[in-house]
Amino acid sequence: MFLKRLHKAEEAIISLLLVSMTLLVFIEVVLRFGFGTGFSWGQELTLHLSAWFVLFGISYGLKVGAHINVDAFVRLFSPSVQRVLSLIAILLALTYCALFLYGSWVYLEKMYVIGVSMEDLEFADWMVSGMSEESQELWKIYIDEPLVPLWLAHGMLIVGLTFFSIRLLELLWSVATGQSSGFGHVDEAEESMHLAESLRGETLDDDEPPAELSLSLNSGENSSDKKEEAAK
Repeated sequence: MFLKRLHKAEEAIISLLLVSMTLLVFIEVVLRFGFGTGFSWGQELTLHLSAWFVLFGISYGLKVGAHINVDAFVRLFSPSVQRVLSLIAILLALTYCALFLYGSWVYLEKMYVIGVSMEDLEFADWMVSGMSEESQELWKIYIDEPLVPLWLAHGMLIVGLTFFSIRLLELLWSVATGQSSGFGHVDEAEESMHLAESLRGETLDDDEPPAELSLSLNSGENSSDKKEEAAK
């Protein structure tokens, strides 16, 4: 149940981020080249939305098997050895995530203590007007200049890597229990062959005359044959 909700949350967040980036870039281009104006915070927000999108996409890509995997060497071994190698690869990936999570936490903690904020992106006045002094100091958001704190904007490091770690743990359990042999991956060569076959099939279908035309042609040929026989 938890993993299903996680999967739905990933899809919803990724869709929201993609739509937001697309609309923001479109509006920014129209305003800049059409009216000679724009948002001062547009580029900064777009960059951070793309970073959130990439980090959530890493986790989602592992779930749906969208990551490219070079498995030419692994396929030389038996399925049992492949499973062992997959377990080692997953453990290495988890180790990397753990180190990255620790480094991200240290980085965000320093940004929080120093109180670094983004350059242009800020909260609307109505969002911070009711904040007390304690809340302002806690969140590092100040009413006189409500810039978005950098630790909050870069929190996607913790969130994205946590999602990715959960997916790795899920895959680790699946491989350890024999439900899977390893990473699901995209076989580009196989996909290219399927795409070529589908395109070739569509081309052949396009070359064939429509069914009604074929029937009319056949009926015309039959009638001409009958006329020739009658003439004889």
